[in-house]
Amino acid sequence: MYNELSEVDIRKMQEEIDYRMRVVRPKCIEDLKTARGFGDLSENYEYKAAKQELRRCDSRLRYLKRMIATAKVIKSDTREGVAGLFDKVEIEYEDDGERETITLMTTLREDAVNGIISKESPLGKAVMGRRVGDRALVKVTDDNQYYVRILSIEKGRDDDSLPISSF
Repeated sequence: MYNELSEVDIRKMQEEIDYRMRVVRPKCIEDLKTARGFGDLSENYEYKAAKQELRRCDSRLRYLKRMIATAKVIKSDTREGVAGLFDKVEIEYEDDGERETITLMTTLREDAVNGIISKESPLGKAVMGRRVGDRALVKVTDDNQYYVRILSIEKGRDDDSLPISSF
């Protein structure tokens, strides 16, 4: 299994790894040493909190390194007039006529609240590869599905300003 990521995704992950290794992890280790000096470890909340923060940092580092190691670099190579990665797509929900503009992005930088939709989400899958005027079935589950119509497509590029997701 691999993760489909853009070059910007990988660069942003590597920058976070570098920052965590240079700044965050050394601070966590120092906080742990300081908290250890407060005495009895079994009743030392500062020690437990510092240890938990170090574990969280290490977990994030493992996650980022695994994502990079299993990454397949993808690019936006769709033709003009066809919805693809990084494009802004205006859609209309057929059931209520509501319109929305979404941006198709890699899973690592999705932000559904702000209209940045993963290409692997049900809506993203339905819209990818469609043309203006096409009707697309968005299949959330077998029992929950709806149609959207593609109103416009604005070609985009990999936006470096979008942060990568954290947990």
